[in-house]
Amino acid sequence: MASKTSTKAAKVAKKTAKPVLLSGGNPQIAKGYGDAPVQAYIAAMLGWKRDLGRQLDALIVRTVPGVHKAVKWNSPFYGVEAQGGWFLAYHCFTKYVKVTFFRGTSLRPVPPGESKHKEVRYLDIYEDGFDEAQLAAWIRQASQLPGERL
Repeated sequence: MASKTSTKAAKVAKKTAKPVLLSGGNPQIAKGYGDAPVQAYIAAMLGWKRDLGRQLDALIVRTVPGVHKAVKWNSPFYGVEAQGGWFLAYHCFTKYVKVTFFRGTSLRPVPPGESKHKEVRYLDIYEDGFDEAQLAAWIRQASQLPGERL
């Protein structure tokens, strides 16, 4: 039987352990709802992607006050409760971060990345940056559409 000390030490080690990085450097973060798991995901993003994650999160919060957050399938998700689901997620890859708009074909202009899913569109953000005004416009539009239930 484990002692209280070793059990406590194991819990502390688990809390301080660095997240596992999946292929492409995407952080493996436990599923959870609210800001804390999203911030844990952002903190585990590598290099320039961490700053990008902070920028994306701040832009989404500023553009959609009261936005709901979660981490599902090792990706941050953002939604509006009144719209019934999620409107955006992002995911780290080796050289870029992929922003997913679940109802992307309804956005104007339509985001450039095509998907095998009829309504989904993507924006791949590389280290050289992104058009913040355009992304904010897409976020605003996406947040007003019916959300995706996932």
